[in-house]
Amino acid sequence: MRTQVCIIGGGPAGLLLGQLCHRAGIDAIVLERRSREHVLSRIRAGVLEQGLLRLLDEAGVPTRMDRLGYPHDGTVMSFAEGEVRIDFKAHTGTSVMVYGQTEVTRDLYDARDACGAPTLHEVDEVEIVNAGFDDARGCTVRFTHEGTRKQIACDYIAGCDGFHGPSRHAIPADKRREFERVYPFGWLGILSETPPVHHELIYANSERGFALCSMRNERLSRYYVQCPMTDRVEDWSDEMFWDELRRRIPSRHADALETGPSIEKSIAPLRSFVCEPMQYGRLFLAGDAAHIVPPTGAKGLNTAASDVHYLFQGLKARYQHGDAAALHAYSETALKRVWKTQRFSWWMTKLLHQFPDTDDYERRLQVAEIEHLATIPEAQATLAINYVGLPY
Repeated sequence: MRTQVCIIGGGPAGLLLGQLCHRAGIDAIVLERRSREHVLSRIRAGVLEQGLLRLLDEAGVPTRMDRLGYPHDGTVMSFAEGEVRIDFKAHTGTSVMVYGQTEVTRDLYDARDACGAPTLHEVDEVEIVNAGFDDARGCTVRFTHEGTRKQIACDYIAGCDGFHGPSRHAIPADKRREFERVYPFGWLGILSETPPVHHELIYANSERGFALCSMRNERLSRYYVQCPMTDRVEDWSDEMFWDELRRRIPSRHADALETGPSIEKSIAPLRSFVCEPMQYGRLFLAGDAAHIVPPTGAKGLNTAASDVHYLFQGLKARYQHGDAAALHAYSETALKRVWKTQRFSWWMTKLLHQFPDTDDYERRLQVAEIEHLATIPEAQATLAINYVGLPY
């Protein structure tokens, strides 16, 4: 097989890049390790920045956001019984869209089906060959599909295959530097067929730990509580979860909370991670293959989208105008925004969680920071600007 761009990874980042390339007349094939059904079974958060919404529009992807999405003009942050609403509209003139990542992926799959763009599923034993040569030789991706060893010759490779995929490891260890922080707690999350407790997200800091009240739609809610990584899902009954959530959010919301049996329950570890550089010859990393943020602040998918934007602009300039300058500068350009989203996600995580070494001094600083947000409009504006998304 021969293509211009081989995209490794059929999650939202890889599928979005594939659609953008298709619309621009750039040949691209997407390879995905899992089945389509498995990809669509993964439960992920979905707070979408305006930049991602614009990319979906540019890619010509019909979505169901008019029926299933929830524009949010603000969010609530609480501390004990106190709370402050951050008004996105007032401070930035825009909002975010609450729309599940699984639904974004489904929309992207439907768009690829409609235009006949190739996506190969259940691809295994992926091997990247000659990616480090930034010259006319191009590169090759070898893989096993349907029991047969195959290969694709291509000009460029986009590694959108996540933290555990082969793309990042195709960059020699002495050519990359990795920065990582693993957090000493996780998020226990449940999905329940209950109405959301509030029409906007509630980020809660309590002496018992962090909590988040979120939603998927008017009858489907997603809730989280901070928990030790030594906990197991089996340690938490539904009743225990609801009781703990009530203790961590302001009483007026706790009193309004409607509970029900969980239809999904899991514990997610939290980590911050960045790989530098994000390119090696003709190989480019995007999304979780290059960086990870804790979910506090909702930057994971959105930062992957900004990577896709920068990479697509580089590919378009290369194929439509013969100008490879933007491709050569991809890593430097993308990393500037990546580190800004890392900073914001770290700040949100530090502000809202209880760390094992949190003492009375740290606790008072958290209180002071929340009160600062509640009383200083400029502080609210800074949070709002970062939350709705920094410009590309």
